[in-house]
Amino acid sequence: MAHIIVVGNEKGGSGKSTTTMHIGTALARMGHRVGALDLDLRQKSFARYIANRNRFVKAEGLDLPSPVYMDLPEVNKDELAPGENIYDHRLSAAIGALEPNNDFILIDCPGSHTRLSQVAHSLADTLVSPLNDSFVDFDLLAHVDSDGQTILGPSVYSEMVWHARQLRAQAGLPPIDWLVVRNRLGAQNMVNKKKMGEALQKLGKRIGFRTAPGFSERVIFRELFPRGLTLLDLRDLGVTQLNISNVAARQELRDLMKELKLPGVNVDF
Repeated sequence: MAHIIVVGNEKGGSGKSTTTMHIGTALARMGHRVGALDLDLRQKSFARYIANRNRFVKAEGLDLPSPVYMDLPEVNKDELAPGENIYDHRLSAAIGALEPNNDFILIDCPGSHTRLSQVAHSLADTLVSPLNDSFVDFDLLAHVDSDGQTILGPSVYSEMVWHARQLRAQAGLPPIDWLVVRNRLGAQNMVNKKKMGEALQKLGKRIGFRTAPGFSERVIFRELFPRGLTLLDLRDLGVTQLNISNVAARQELRDLMKELKLPGVNVDF
């Protein structure tokens, strides 16, 4: 069976699509077959990222390793079983179509609570939750007291992940490996950075997730999106001398891929 990686949280602007695209292309470059879905049926940022890539590759005559993207199939209501949710059926059909031909299925979720996102989380073998490194976004995982250290209780998103874990346990499936990725780690404000790290470590032990540093805020990510490119594609475009920022960003991706600890993946880029 394909290993399902879900990239999700319930806040926009945390770098979910960038994270999803870089994980997908990194796996493809390492020789793995990767299928991909975008469950944000309104914004479709990840789907547009893939479309940009396909268009650029075709126009430039390039052959870049890429995830194989598909839209959720449309379903005739007559095909539904009594009481079956149409979104459940569409997601199940998409997973069924991708699974036989892929080692990994990558699912990008919307930055809001939807039925599709809820079901996708219950399918996750690995859950990646990008998080901007601030207490504004920490509220996604838990509510904290004014001291920034005392955890008052889990958020609705953490409760959704807990529910997904319960569903997997009832179905006899392995537990979700949940990784919270700290994006936009800044070199400044070290006090806040330290407090965030301590709060995440404490919460991770309490509700069961690991943490890893993700991507810093870099101009290169905004420049890559219109062409559908990732950091790993630059040398294929003839860029042989990477600047210091780009080298650092590649190392961040390498560290993230290692921290994911995906089955059968040897990080070699």
